[in-house]
Amino acid sequence: MHSERRTRREFLRTAAVSTAAIGALTRMAPASALGANERIQFGVIGCGGMGTGHLSSLVSRSTQDNIKVVAACDVYQRRVTRAKGICEGDGYLDYRKLLERTDIDAVLIATPDHWHGKIACDALEAGKHVYVEKPMTHTIAQALQLRDTVKRTGKVLQVGPQDTGKEAFWKAHEAIRDGRLGKVTWAQGSYNRNARTCLFNEHQKIDPTAGPDKTGEDYVNWDMFLGHEWGLAPQRPWTPDRFFRFRKYWDYSGGVATDLLYHKLAPLLIAIAGANGEYPRRVNASGGLYVEKDEREIPDVFLLTADYPSEFSVLMISTLTNDTQLENRIYGKYGTMQLDETPVLRANGDWAPEFKEKNGGKKETKIETAGRRDLEGNFIDAVRGLGPVYCNVDLGCATMIAIRMAVDSFRQSKTLQWDATNEEVIA
Repeated sequence: MHSERRTRREFLRTAAVSTAAIGALTRMAPASALGANERIQFGVIGCGGMGTGHLSSLVSRSTQDNIKVVAACDVYQRRVTRAKGICEGDGYLDYRKLLERTDIDAVLIATPDHWHGKIACDALEAGKHVYVEKPMTHTIAQALQLRDTVKRTGKVLQVGPQDTGKEAFWKAHEAIRDGRLGKVTWAQGSYNRNARTCLFNEHQKIDPTAGPDKTGEDYVNWDMFLGHEWGLAPQRPWTPDRFFRFRKYWDYSGGVATDLLYHKLAPLLIAIAGANGEYPRRVNASGGLYVEKDEREIPDVFLLTADYPSEFSVLMISTLTNDTQLENRIYGKYGTMQLDETPVLRANGDWAPEFKEKNGGKKETKIETAGRRDLEGNFIDAVRGLGPVYCNVDLGCATMIAIRMAVDSFRQSKTLQWDATNEEVIA
């Protein structure tokens, strides 16, 4: 276990620290970082499938990382009871009770998307460090507020897109920064799924006995889930499908864009633009609901294109109708990079001589990497002041703005532009 921790810290130094943007990240290190020998006490907010997975993982690594989960929260009593059993701590139906505790250093947030921004901001204001699952927020206004709150409070915030922990994307940025591909002009990626029953239904089972009018383990605080008191979602009658399968509805989620493509865009921005990413200039999205036409509002085919001020474009695709993937690729004037666990760089067309000059005389070369590092461990190290998080609030905000603009572009059937000066969307 000790060697795993050392390897993780070596990655922080050799991969993230070598990027051009790391100076800004280092300045964001928490002034109140915990020492290496101090135990970090966690609270977990949101204990559905993803939250319970994180909760179990944090408990399993308690000894090796000197942490302890002391409390958990959910709006569904059955989940609260289950979480208490896993962590042997306290349980709450209202996250504000958890945040009131002065013995909690950090929280992990895995609620439905429309709550991410408010809970994260409330946690930061309460003096907690925050790990928030992707997407960082539900709206652009929430993303900007959370970004500003992180910078004002000086606390650590980690967003959870999986591949930001892949060393391949950090090494790709070094290669691009060193001119090994020439001018990068576009990139592509996808996150596609396919099943006989849509996974947004199959993975999220409905508990038929649960509801706001029930007692005991079956009780659900439906009003708190909606968050209508804070303007997070409209007030509606109890609808089990909306509660258990929230990703199918625009009120609480951006569908495949926020659930899946957030995982892909964030690491691509690391590779091309660096650790802090880049805000888009123009975004367009298309697609539709073509196959499984139930009560869902989200599409099962979603295509996103985004143009950036640094003069490159990104194409991203997410479907629930076919799981053949569009490979992770970055296209430059001299060559093309395929981004798997081991990035492969290949010369392109008439510019092979320039490519060979930048790549040791070879027309094809590989970049060896150490694979993927876990985001929970990275967050724990960052709270202790041992290095930056893989997905910081700037990258999280830049990714969120592009993804949310794509969702709105799809829903409005129009191309949207980002006004960087006023930080607002122009239709």
